[in-house]
Amino acid sequence: MSICVPFNRFTLQSPKGQSFKRPLSCHSINQIQVHSLSPLNLSKPCKFSRERLKPISVSTTQTVKTPKFSFRDKNPKEINVFVVGSTGCIGNFVVKELVSRERLKPITASTTETVETPKTSFRNKNPKDINVLVVGSTGYVGNFVVKELVKKGFNVVAIARERSGVGARNSKEDTLEQLKGASVCFSDVTQLDCLEKSVENLGFSIDVVVSCLASRTGGVKDSWKIDYEATKNSLVVGRNHGASHFVLLSAICVQKPLLEFQHAKLKFEAELMREAEEDDAFTYSIVRPTAFFKSLVGQIEMLKNGKPYVVFGDGNLCASKPISEPDLASFIVDCMLSEDKINRVLPIGGPGKALTPFDKGEMLFRILGKKPKFFRVPIQIMDLVISVLDFLVRIFPSMEDVAEFGKIGRYYAAESMLVLDPETGDYSAEKTPSYGKDTLEEYFERVIRNYRL
Repeated sequence: MSICVPFNRFTLQSPKGQSFKRPLSCHSINQIQVHSLSPLNLSKPCKFSRERLKPISVSTTQTVKTPKFSFRDKNPKEINVFVVGSTGCIGNFVVKELVSRERLKPITASTTETVETPKTSFRNKNPKDINVLVVGSTGYVGNFVVKELVKKGFNVVAIARERSGVGARNSKEDTLEQLKGASVCFSDVTQLDCLEKSVENLGFSIDVVVSCLASRTGGVKDSWKIDYEATKNSLVVGRNHGASHFVLLSAICVQKPLLEFQHAKLKFEAELMREAEEDDAFTYSIVRPTAFFKSLVGQIEMLKNGKPYVVFGDGNLCASKPISEPDLASFIVDCMLSEDKINRVLPIGGPGKALTPFDKGEMLFRILGKKPKFFRVPIQIMDLVISVLDFLVRIFPSMEDVAEFGKIGRYYAAESMLVLDPETGDYSAEKTPSYGKDTLEEYFERVIRNYRL
């Protein structure tokens, strides 16, 4: 026997005389015997208790018990939260908290009809309406990135120290001139609270964070302080203020990590990827460039004075596809808007073939109009120096940075700045992407012509 009891609206009288009307759906009682049902008096006030209601059995012959499933057993992304009063002062904060944690999916309720609108990506905006936070803006590459962003019309906020540059030689006025066209925010990226307050005082949200932070020395403590902690601070603050994309300037050498700064960068890369895995609305681009042009001009002055070009081994131990700073800055900006660069690790080099130290030396001698002259240093000498420094560190721990500098020198003297082929274990020029139009030879010619290093 089945009984279908339709309920269109149920009215309850509260002790205060208020009535609450709830639409109820039809309920069916299937295959049970109903012996008796006492009349329900709705004229009396209903008493409510915080205790769980006990199920009422309407059958004396058969009871079917169904298992209970708690929402707490579900994946957080599958939990729907119904928020009433979401437009109120407190309700608004509750919704923001639910969204910021990315754990629950809030469903807001309003007394008026609501229309669900799709979330708009910053990539659909006009550049002038896209707010880009740049950290490491006074560094060599960061400065070019700020200029490229300003040139393309983005609203750029450049974070800078009050005294920037090597040895803190640049004043506030120097920095403002250097970052002309951007809104300069003087803060400290190594202090999370300080950076948070500075960005909060801007008064608007952030769409993209671009990090060009890098340790200046490569020392042990400095590497973890800048390449990991400060970079993570910029991610945390950016996310707190609405950033949905993060562009990280890393380094191609992290693919074979032997140095402290490489381990620090890799740790942050892993956390950045995990952030995107946990939040589908957040994306990243990790840029791993090869050698920069500026890092290759150190011996020009010596060659002009008739000195030989110094190479390690036979001069072919390491190779790279150097990229100019303007081309690299252009690639980084492309990472903000190009969807094919989203959630990817992007090794990048400049145009042309891979060059060894021997190739670069011959290029310089040709431009200078001098006969090539090389001085070859056996790589084993550096190995001996590193062994001595490692021994001394055990006795004098304060020398750890000196030992690390020796390892950095050895690494760059022997390891190529190209993509490491995981199948062969060899560096591959063919698998290293090229970008841009500036060539190293043109750069060398310009430097030598202008007598600048």
